[in-house]
Amino acid sequence: MADYYDLLGVSRDADSDTLKRAYRRLARQYHPDINKDPGAEDRFKEIGRAYEVLSDPQTRGRYDQFGEAGLGGAAGMPDMGDMGGFADLFETFFSGFGGSGGGRSRRGGPQQGDDLRYDLKIEFEQAVFGQEREIKVPHLETCDVCSGSGAKAGSGPTTCTTCGGVGQVRRATRTPFGSFTQVAECPNCDGNGQVIADPCGSCGGKGVHQVRKKLRINIPAGVDTGTRLRVAGEGNAGLRGGPSGDLYVFLTVKNHSKLRRDGLTVLSEVNVSYLQAILGDIIEVDTVDGITSLEIPAGTQPNAVLILENKGIPKLGNPVARGNQCISVNVKLPTRISMEERGLLEDLAGHHSAKGKQHHHHNSGLFARLFGNK
Repeated sequence: MADYYDLLGVSRDADSDTLKRAYRRLARQYHPDINKDPGAEDRFKEIGRAYEVLSDPQTRGRYDQFGEAGLGGAAGMPDMGDMGGFADLFETFFSGFGGSGGGRSRRGGPQQGDDLRYDLKIEFEQAVFGQEREIKVPHLETCDVCSGSGAKAGSGPTTCTTCGGVGQVRRATRTPFGSFTQVAECPNCDGNGQVIADPCGSCGGKGVHQVRKKLRINIPAGVDTGTRLRVAGEGNAGLRGGPSGDLYVFLTVKNHSKLRRDGLTVLSEVNVSYLQAILGDIIEVDTVDGITSLEIPAGTQPNAVLILENKGIPKLGNPVARGNQCISVNVKLPTRISMEERGLLEDLAGHHSAKGKQHHHHNSGLFARLFGNK
């Protein structure tokens, strides 16, 4: 789907009058009854859909912020674009009749603002221990010049003369199958039943305008990819005194280079030599708390799992309770050994065989040097 602004041939800061003029011009150009070129009807539908979205400040705000994805289910509803384009053309061709959809009731009362989604990517450590973050969210706010009324100071809304305050108009349409009457939203007042005769210069009579607001949000300890944080009242402003929507922050946690997460458990691996596994050792390992000492017990087997208690993920909502870190031990065997090491190992192999145990060897000093130094 092409960009809606490009479809209408207007800039991204075009006002409502510019949008309407561009739509009417293109709708006449591509209307199937006028333009018989292949693809004209599809183009006509696309133009209708673009104007339907951009002519409403709330859907326009969502489109500016998120594109098609921000329009939610409405973007996939059948014939939405056809309805908007078809209905508004009546205003173009038949002097004042039209609308952006049929059968909707008057919207004169308060209307709650839309909820917004904000996707935030955070580091592994930030998800473990939490953090306060500052984000910038574009959303609709109540116009502070007119306090959301949409009218200039000293004036107010008046009853729409086109629909008599009902918010709907009826129109008769002739077809090859006969005439039928359709009820549609009043094009003059957009279904509100009232019009702003002297609109506010700051918001163009909409009562809201889009701003980019800085917010400080608290990311609690223990969050994970897919965690959704709700920030009440920070969505789009409501219309005509309605409450604001909420902001939902969806988190994605970046991968760690050495640590993995399984619920509250942190998983990692360490490599030790065969001598360290046989004789034991104390090594340093990475944890979410930083570098920590880990004891490799003597006789540790390959793929053994060692536990560091309370080095895992804090429980979301109860950070005092933490999981453990499970460390898998990889025992690395040498691919090359020196002649001295080979002799000692062969002696050791003989020592552990039935035959070798019958002979006394004289290499205890070399064994001590090789195995004592690990």
